[in-house]
Amino acid sequence: MAKIILFGLIAAAAEVLGGTLIILRKEWPKKIQEYLIALSAGFLLALVFFDLIPVSLNVVGSFAPLYIILGFSTLHFFEHTLVGHLHFGEETHTDVMVSRLASFSAFAGLFIHAFFDGISISAGMQYDYFIGLLVFIAILLHKLPEGLTIASIMIAASQPRKNAFLASLAIGVATMLGIVIVFLISGVEKSTVGIAFAFSAGAATYVGASDLIPEVNRSKNRVVPLIVFAGMLLFYLSQQALVGILR
Repeated sequence: MAKIILFGLIAAAAEVLGGTLIILRKEWPKKIQEYLIALSAGFLLALVFFDLIPVSLNVVGSFAPLYIILGFSTLHFFEHTLVGHLHFGEETHTDVMVSRLASFSAFAGLFIHAFFDGISISAGMQYDYFIGLLVFIAILLHKLPEGLTIASIMIAASQPRKNAFLASLAIGVATMLGIVIVFLISGVEKSTVGIAFAFSAGAATYVGASDLIPEVNRSKNRVVPLIVFAGMLLFYLSQQALVGILR
């Protein structure tokens, strides 16, 4: 449990770091943000198709597709249906202004997104520490861009810098809430860890395919789509390295 909490804190800290970089007015090249998102997209999708879905089918059996699609649909409903669609990093330019209402909508979407990130890390590590580490790496790669995004949206909406920092902090807290909720559920019924794992596979599929890949496609930098393949290669290399270390 202590290790899982530690990894959750690292992911949350990356979120807060991203927000802090914006608040301190330090320049953060947009292409670096795009590269991190593309790398995360490739890594996450490779993880989903090579590990999360096959393991979910093995653990939960014929009901796995149901929990996977529930995970996918739940994140879609809360993140893009209930609070409206948002784009990672679209408000990082100083000439872009958004309404305060839009900033709260974006915050709600990223809060829910981060909550499911925490669920994915916790469920993955509780079921299989090896797979959980890969989930953690995939999520960590897009945590910094998330922090940059929410803080820049708040500032673009003329929110005080304090609010921008609190927003990035709150999203970090959401990650920890997702971590803890899986512990509470698994304490009631151990079999729910397998269900949570399958559910998180669906959520991870949504994050990679619906949140991250569209941002890659929107970029005018033609190097960015190639970074997706680098993310897939990074998954393979990370998997092989962890096999050598842990197994």
